[in-house]
Amino acid sequence: MDAISNAIDALVSITPLYMQGFLLTLALLAISGVGAFVLGVLIAAMRISPVPSLRVFATVYTEILRNIPLLLVLFFCAFVLPILGVELDFFLLAALGLTLYTSPFVAEAVRSGFNGVPVGQAEAARSIGMGFTQTVGLVIMPQASRMVVPPLINVFIALTKNTSVAGIFFVNELFKATYAAARDNGDVVVLTLVYAAALYLAITVPLGLIAGAIEKRVMVLR
Repeated sequence: MDAISNAIDALVSITPLYMQGFLLTLALLAISGVGAFVLGVLIAAMRISPVPSLRVFATVYTEILRNIPLLLVLFFCAFVLPILGVELDFFLLAALGLTLYTSPFVAEAVRSGFNGVPVGQAEAARSIGMGFTQTVGLVIMPQASRMVVPPLINVFIALTKNTSVAGIFFVNELFKATYAAARDNGDVVVLTLVYAAALYLAITVPLGLIAGAIEKRVMVLR
C-alpha cells in the first residue's frame, strides 16, 4: 500500500510539470508544423517550377537540410543565429530550427502528391491560358491533396517526437520535464517514463488514426 501511495503522490506532484511540458510540446508542434507546411509547399512548388534557378535552389535546400542531423540544425539556431544578430528566445529559435528541419520532408511529401497527378491535367490547364501559379493552385493542388495528407501526417508525427530534442536547448518541453521528474523521483522512474510516453501517445496516436482514415477514404475514392 505504501508503494501505491508513493506512486500516486509522485504522479500528483509531477503532473503540473508534465502539463507545462505537454503544452509547450503542443505549441512547438503547432508553430513549427504550420511553418514547415507553408515553407514545404513553397519548396515543392519551386521543385516543379519551369524556372531552372528555382528548381536548383529548392533541390539544394531539400538535399542539404534533410541530410543534416536535427541536433546540428537546432544548435545553429540556438547559438549561431544570436551571434549573427537574431534576437529571439530559445523557444522561438527551437521552433525555427524544427521548421527548417521538417520543411524538406513536407516538400517531398507534397511533391510526391504533385507527381501523382496526371501530366495531362497540367497540360490542359496551360492550353487554356493558365499560368504556373494558377495551374498549381487550381488544378494540381486540389487533386494532389488527398494523396498528400497521409504522408504529411506521418511527417508531423515524426515532428512531435523531434520536439524532444528542443529540451537540450533550454526549452522546458515534455522530454525535459520527464528528465527532471525522473531525476527527482528515483523510486518511481519507470512510472514517470510511462506517464510521459502516454502523453506523447496522446498526440501521435490520434494523428496516426487520422492518417489511416484519410488513406482509406482516398482508396475508396479511387
